[in-house]
Amino acid sequence: MSTAPTPTMLRALPSHHRERLMRLAREVTFAQGTRLFEEGARADRFWIIRSGRVELDMHVPGRRAAVIENLGHDELIGWSWLFAPYVWHLGAEATTPVRAYEFDAVAVRSMCQDDPALGNEVGQWVGQVLAHRLRAARTRLLDLYAPYGAGAGV
Repeated sequence: MSTAPTPTMLRALPSHHRERLMRLAREVTFAQGTRLFEEGARADRFWIIRSGRVELDMHVPGRRAAVIENLGHDELIGWSWLFAPYVWHLGAEATTPVRAYEFDAVAVRSMCQDDPALGNEVGQWVGQVLAHRLRAARTRLLDLYAPYGAGAGV
């Protein structure tokens, strides 16, 4: 089954909105093994990866956390910051050293509220990422836990 690539900010946002959003960016680094966030914690920021890899994982009671997706260059880390109650739905860990742009969620939400066109574009972008991640999570969990994997007909 072929899936579309994860929507990136570069492909999703017009240049003038991208430039406005990037004014809020702060460059950060994470060492390999750093937990960026945990499921259930407050989602107050998000990142766009410049280099390195990050795994998204999901707590599975009685088992090791299930890796849902591996993220890399230009991909968005985190979408929970955009939707109340602003709590992470997954966890994230740097699997290599990571350089990223970090954004303060409150500042971005405020900018989006002040500029409805920007808010619409950001909402569409993050919504596309969310849909992609949900499909990836479903496929990965079926591969890990279904009796015959994701390829079996139900």
